[in-house]
Amino acid sequence: MIFKSKANNALDKMEDPRETLDYSYQRQLELLQKVRRGVADVATSRKRVELQINQIEAQARKLEEQGRKALGVGREDLAREALTRRSSLQTQIAELRVQHDNLQGEEEKLTTASHRLQAKVDSFRTRKETIKATYTAAEAQTRINEAFSGISEEMGDVGLAIQRAEDKTASMQARAGAIDELLASGALDDFSGQRGDDIQAELDRMGGGHDVELEIARMKAELGQGPAPKSAIEQGPSQQGYQQQPHQQPQQQPQGTQQFRQPGEGL
Repeated sequence: MIFKSKANNALDKMEDPRETLDYSYQRQLELLQKVRRGVADVATSRKRVELQINQIEAQARKLEEQGRKALGVGREDLAREALTRRSSLQTQIAELRVQHDNLQGEEEKLTTASHRLQAKVDSFRTRKETIKATYTAAEAQTRINEAFSGISEEMGDVGLAIQRAEDKTASMQARAGAIDELLASGALDDFSGQRGDDIQAELDRMGGGHDVELEIARMKAELGQGPAPKSAIEQGPSQQGYQQQPHQQPQQQPQGTQQFRQPGEGL
């Protein structure tokens, strides 16, 4: 039973309904051909019997003429022999006519059966083509649905490949972003010849902080909480990036100890 069940399962997977229908249609055509061949054979036999009947009837007519001629010349014995033979031929003719009628009836039956079988074969052919078209459409729809849902073997492999590609792309993007951040922070050295300038980076950071302080001072001025800040242009290039020191009065030095400074040495 286990072997039969497994064999049945294997055959069910291998079976194609379209091939089965085509094979059944082919078998029906072969059966129809045999029926037609049978009709032809019966018709041939009937025709052969008809020919025999015609030949025997011709012999019977000839014997009848011979009997008349024998009586005409006074040969009654010959006339009796001819009529005896003619009577035997009449018996054969009667038997052949019975066979002819039987063959004709059989031929009519086979002809009717052939017409019915032809109609059934034509109907089966139409139904076969309809079933094959429906099965083909259902098979195509099933494959399309499996492809859309990703459960088919082919599309499953494609889906896995796409997923792996997306994961690898995301990993590479994350690695590239991390390396850019490390290069920008100076944690990694750029061996392409474009080394980062840490002094310029510090100046940029301080400049960014100064801009924030200016923005805060501007907002306080708008709210009436402090004087309006001076812009970077008004402060001059020498004061950009540095906090403004409060103004202090210069200390007076004791008389006699005042020293003269060269221009440009500062206060």
